[in-house]
Formats: sequence, structure tokens, C-alpha cells
Amino acid sequence: MTTERSVSASRVIAAPPAKIFDVLADPSRHCDFDGSDSVLGAKGDPPRLTLGARFGMRMRIHLPYSIKNTVVEFEEGRRIGWRHFGRHVWRYELEPVDGGTRVTETFDWAPALWPAMLERTGAPKKNLAAIEATLQRLDRVVTAESA
Repeated sequence: MTTERSVSASRVIAAPPAKIFDVLADPSRHCDFDGSDSVLGAKGDPPRLTLGARFGMRMRIHLPYSIKNTVVEFEEGRRIGWRHFGRHVWRYELEPVDGGTRVTETFDWAPALWPAMLERTGAPKKNLAAIEATLQRLDRVVTAESA
């Protein structure tokens, strides 16, 4: 789904919200489910995420780099979102449904410092494809651990 300045996709995962949220709130697990193949791993040994938490990630998009993120949205078991200096937000929303949990991931560039630049570089379209891959990988990670 695409809105004016956000793209998102959803997937039902056969696991309870708490199980999925625990994976999302652990930065050391982000490389396990990242569908963009740009997350290499967490910097250091970051604790479980909470509102206002800051965490560093080792990344690679053409060249390796590091980035610091801040958790800007947090509702235990339901919603978590973070951003870095560019101010665009990566958000996960979890909703219990028959058969498990509907997980919706959103790339929201409305609050970005340079939204037009993100649009010119094709970031929304690339990120939508990565979101779909991320949800598929998150499903595999969570359900494999439940088995």
C-alpha cells in the first residue's frame, strides 16, 4: 500500500504478537530478517529497545557505514518505530488476528529532512520491495523458533 509519503505491506504470521515483538525489539536480530540486505549487524551489544533508546547498526549500501537510530514510537507488543538523522521512520505494527498476528511494516518518509531526494532516488519503490522481503524473512525467523 502507498500513501502520500509512506509505503507499507502486511503479512499474517502464525505466532503471538509478543514473540514477534521480541524479535523486532532486539537490534542484534535485525540482520536476521532484513529484506534489503543492507543491515549487517548491531554495533556493540544493544539492550532490548524501548521508547527513546538509541542503537547503532552496521550497514552496507554500496559501501559499508554505521548509523545511529532512535526509537520514536513504542507500544509494547503492538508498535515500534525508529529513525536516524534523516528522520524518515521505519515502523512495525502488530495486530492479533485469527491464525496469528498481522504485521505491518511501513517506511514513512513524510517527516524526512529531504523527502523529494528520497523520491528522486526511488527509495519508496525499493523500500516497498524490501518490506515485502523483510516480512517473509521475519515470518521464517519467528515460526522457525516456534517449531
